[in-house]
Amino acid sequence: MRLERRSVAGLDEIRPQLLDLYAEIYADRLAEDFHSVERFDERLGWNTEVPGFAVVVGHLDGTPVGYAYGCTLQRGTRWWAGLRTPVPDGAVDEDGHRTFALSELMVVDEVRGTGAAKAIHAHLLDGRSEPRATLLVERSHPKVRSLYETWGYEWFGEVLPFADSPLYDALVLARA
Repeated sequence: MRLERRSVAGLDEIRPQLLDLYAEIYADRLAEDFHSVERFDERLGWNTEVPGFAVVVGHLDGTPVGYAYGCTLQRGTRWWAGLRTPVPDGAVDEDGHRTFALSELMVVDEVRGTGAAKAIHAHLLDGRSEPRATLLVERSHPKVRSLYETWGYEWFGEVLPFADSPLYDALVLARA
């Protein structure tokens, strides 16, 4: 698998590919407002406005088969706004250097279970300076949460990021 990293500067060229892959992977959920392609594109846009944005796309035989993207959490971020779990003082204080937020990681069915997702994830985090990373996993997907835990992520709390979103588990990976 060939891995390609892009910053916000190179996103416009591949954005249609990202949207097409999203539509393929989430085909069974596109009728849900939160999971529509339009809402996904909106969330992608929000990420590109934040410093530290990066995306990694995995290609097999020239065809995109998955990707991951995220950004560095800034002071005043909404990322933790829907946190429903008490956490220690300072645990969600962001300063623009502390936490990389992995907003999406997805691969097509044909490469699931091959290590493609892990390779894309590792390439996205490679060389980043943030001492921790975070991501959200739908509570209804315990197998996915377990996979992330095998990569070193630990449960942090329960999050409802948007009024119409699913309930998520927030996971954190200590990198320092």
